[in-house]
Amino acid sequence: QVQLVESGGGLVQPGGSLRLTCAASGIIFSTAYMGWYRQAPGKQREFIAGITRGGTTNYVDSVKGRFTISRDNAKNTVYLQMNSLKPEDTAVYYCSTRALGADYWGQGTQVTVSS
Repeated sequence: QVQLVESGGGLVQPGGSLRLTCAASGIIFSTAYMGWYRQAPGKQREFIAGITRGGTTNYVDSVKGRFTISRDNAKNTVYLQMNSLKPEDTAVYYCSTRALGADYWGQGTQVTVSS
């Protein structure tokens, strides 16, 4: 059974930082492509960052230079370091992977950027 559990969200002031964590189980994590997505109120879920099993990363333009995705295969965990946060980064953040032909999602963690 594939499980993804996000943590690390919260309320932060503009310009602040947060690190999100996604713990995975039920997959061969070291071979999995892992992605972070977010969904703001009234908007569609959007891809923001991904990392291959080899560590190659890609980002949506709106977070380049501010967010960093990384992985620790020994801990079956993927991270999203978010710096210079803006109010428009407010959203529920999800991690995701594809395994055995299906997409899996965590429950999400709320990030609110507000003064």
